[in-house]
This record gives sequence, structure tokens and C-alpha cells, in this order.
Amino acid sequence: MKARTLISILLLAALALPACRQGGAGQPQPAARTLHPFPMPEVPAVYTDPAERTEYLLDHFWDRFFAGDGPCDTGAVLGVEHGEVEKQVALFAQLLGQVPMSEAQQKMRHFFSQVEQKQAADTASHVFLLMGEIVSRYLYDPNSPVRDEDLYLPYVEGLAASPYTREENRPGYAYEARMCALTPYGSVAPDFRFTDLRGRVRSLHGVRARTTLLFFSNPGCYACQEIIGTLQAVPGIGAMIAGGALAVVNVYIDDEVDKWREYAPNYPADWLCGYNADRSIRDGHLYNIRAIPSLYLLDADKRILMKDAPAERVVSYLQNQQNR
Repeated sequence: MKARTLISILLLAALALPACRQGGAGQPQPAARTLHPFPMPEVPAVYTDPAERTEYLLDHFWDRFFAGDGPCDTGAVLGVEHGEVEKQVALFAQLLGQVPMSEAQQKMRHFFSQVEQKQAADTASHVFLLMGEIVSRYLYDPNSPVRDEDLYLPYVEGLAASPYTREENRPGYAYEARMCALTPYGSVAPDFRFTDLRGRVRSLHGVRARTTLLFFSNPGCYACQEIIGTLQAVPGIGAMIAGGALAVVNVYIDDEVDKWREYAPNYPADWLCGYNADRSIRDGHLYNIRAIPSLYLLDADKRILMKDAPAERVVSYLQNQQNR
């Protein structure tokens, strides 16, 4: 499996592909123009409750941006510098994390409809292609620290069905939508068996803990080692595991089991480590594991709290649990 490199939000711009593409016409080149800052929404003073202010901000985040106009080329979209638009997509994704997932997905659908409406108003525009590129990179790229398949799902479903999507891209978006729809937030994580270091066959659903961290890793994977170090550095994590508040289930899903056994002593002794001998995870597509490492956070009933989550979000959740 491909190893994942952990990066910071400040490096997100490196993920972006060339911004505006036009079929058969090559890349549109920047023209001489004056750019302007991203037009953030202004929350009316009448909204004093923090939750209401967040709600208003999310509902109107893109209104002034799509109401504007300006150059759209490799350097800008609607007159706003390309990198600045990327930062706002990342901020929007982070804000969506403050509301329930069902509500966040509705707001993503609204966001996509705004992109479509802007494209419909000017069919020669590159807005649709540009925004699709940015959203895909930030919410679905395995290296993005704000990636979130559940948030990406409503947007990619729109891309798969939109008349503004190129026909050659439609099957790829449809496939991504199917993969993102696997193991949605709040659903029960698919059960599977794994063989531990003593040769015992265990099951995910047989693990008893208030929270289960499901960690798909490879032996010797540098990014996996970084995550292990990050988790071990969380104050009190050992006590959480010992007291049954947390179980870390570390699973190898590839074929070089001998290498896994040789490397296994490097894993923390209080983790449940094993390999998926029957290949049900990979061959059965139980989980959409696009890169290693991959983290899933589950509650006591094995319902999914986070899927393919950045390590920082997992650590934040565990720290909050300790503070309760």
C-alpha cells in the first residue's frame, strides 16, 4: 500500500494541480489584472450565540465570493488568488467539523449547487473545474490533513451527476462516490477477523472498549512510525488502554506476513496487533483504504466516529475524552 506523508495545513498548497483546465485548449494563461482578497461573510451583530454565528457563517461562507467576478486562470479564480481560495476551502472544511455530520453534508450540497449556478451563469468559466479540483484535493487526497470522505461524498456525488462534468471524468467521480459511501459516519464498522501475535484468531467486534482506534499499518512504514510516536506521546494513553477506555487495534492487510512478524516487536505492547489472514478487508472492500496508514475511530458499539482520519483529529478527540 502507498505510504502516507503527514503534512501541515501550511503545506496544503502543494497538493493543488494546475487550476483551470479547458478541454483541447491547453492551460488558460494569467492576464494582467487586479486581484482582490477573499470576501469573507460578515456575521450580523444580532447573532451573539457562538453556535448561531457558526451556522450563519457556514450558510453564507461562499455567497459574496460567487456573487463576484474576475479572472479565472492558473493564478486566480473569480479574481481571488488561487492559494487564497484553497485556504478558504480548508477553513470551510474545518468549520463544518463543528456541526453534526448530516448538517455538514447538507451545507456541502449547497456549496456544490453554488458552484453549479455560477458555472451556469457563464458556461465559458473555469469555476466548476477549478473548485472541483481544489475540493477533491483537500477533502479526498490521502495526504490532506483536512481530508474527510463523509464531507467529500455530497460534493463528488454532485460531480458524478452534473451536466458540467466532462464525460471522461464521470466514471471516476462515480467510483469515488461509491467508495466514500462505504462505512459512513455513524454506521457500524464492518467486522473482520485478524490473527494476533500468539496465533489466536480475534474479531474487531470482539474487542471491548469504550473507544476503539482501528489502525491499518505496514511494518517499517515511516508515516506509521510517526503516528505511533504521536499516539504514545498522548499523556495518559496507557492508562486509558489499561482501564478499558481505549483499545488500539493495529492491523496489517497485505501479504508479507513474515516481515510483519519480524517487525511486530516494535509495536506498543498494550496494542492488539494482528494481520487479516483471509484478506477480507482488501479483497472484500470492507473499508476504503486508499493509503497506509489509515485511522478509524469507533465508539463502544463499534459505530464510526471518524474514518481515515488525520492523526491530529484523533489525538484531539482522545485528549477531550480524558478531560471529561
